[in-house]
Amino acid sequence: MNNFEEELHLILESKKECMIDIRRYLHAHPELSFKEQKTAKYIAEFYQELDCKVEENVGGYGVVVEIDSGKPGKNVALRADFDALPIQEETGLPFASEIPGVMHACGHDAHTAYMLILAESLIEMKNRLNGKITILHQPAEETPPGGAIQMIQDGCLQGVDHVLGCHVMSGFDLGTVYYHAGATQTGRATFKLKIQGKGSHGSMPNAGIDAVLVGSQIVVNLQSIVSRRVNPFDMTTLTVGSFDGKGSANVLKDAVFLEGDIRMMNEASRSTVKEAFEAVVKGVCEAYGASFELDYVDDYPVLMNDPDLTGFVANCLKEHPFTELKNVIDSGPIAPSEDFAYYCQERPSCFFYIGATGEGQTAYPHHHPKFDIDEASMLIAAKSMATIVSGYFSQET
Repeated sequence: MNNFEEELHLILESKKECMIDIRRYLHAHPELSFKEQKTAKYIAEFYQELDCKVEENVGGYGVVVEIDSGKPGKNVALRADFDALPIQEETGLPFASEIPGVMHACGHDAHTAYMLILAESLIEMKNRLNGKITILHQPAEETPPGGAIQMIQDGCLQGVDHVLGCHVMSGFDLGTVYYHAGATQTGRATFKLKIQGKGSHGSMPNAGIDAVLVGSQIVVNLQSIVSRRVNPFDMTTLTVGSFDGKGSANVLKDAVFLEGDIRMMNEASRSTVKEAFEAVVKGVCEAYGASFELDYVDDYPVLMNDPDLTGFVANCLKEHPFTELKNVIDSGPIAPSEDFAYYCQERPSCFFYIGATGEGQTAYPHHHPKFDIDEASMLIAAKSMATIVSGYFSQET
């Protein structure tokens, strides 16, 4: 560990309680995607008296902070998201959400807290660096089209060479950092489908077109797409998560509504699934004389971690361990989707994971009403990113 890294870690340790206080304040005051006005203001005001450049309202409520050493060199961006979810919190924490039906159930409060303290500490030591660090405080990760693509369109990556990000993970061991090169998180598409039949009395089904029957046939046939149309080595899922067909027992339903999503680990599967999906819906509806309205939306791409940068990240952490870091391992692919993938399309990037469940703790999954993290994971996130940033700039000639 070099002197810069060691001093940075000591500064972060001294601010651990402040980091926790920030996280708890944000946890109690969550805001949904595209509605994070107060959170964005809180973030911008944090930097008000610090020696850095702050740009607000980037791609919506995004906040971009430039830490400029005043010396030539590379520019690495560090990203943290800050939106919450439409979930009623059930943790019973003393700092639980004060907003009914809104909760930080994915750890974005922790991401923001660790990043604010890390950025503040890097600003204090920026004269020891060569180049720039760009902090990307991103809104709306949870809801398509997502905040990343809008911030990119608004120029947040101008002059940036690489992008780094991390996510605290429930169910992953506290003290372990996880990484994976290449295809790391799934791409996604979503659909909303209305099946229009013809209502009729249940005793006279011949006089109607049973939308429930048509919808059921579509659901069954959709399940053959992944098993018969997609390369079995390309992980893909197709889920019909909602089938709204409630009605009376003796009535043929006039219309039903289906919603769901598709995930894939290979972008080549995207077009295959979409083409087959549309063919199934059209074919079944034609067979029964029904009509349909389909809203099929491709959104987040497969998250592709740059192999070279990911190898560098892993080696930095393995070669420069710190007290709280017990292990650094390859996680393999992660099933959920993540709009950090858009940064990966624009610059060589790496998104990695911080274990956030301590020994003996109950690990509720992300997006669960009782989701929580061990707050010690935030210091591990901050120190991990500090170690990587130190290595990133020390490799320059």
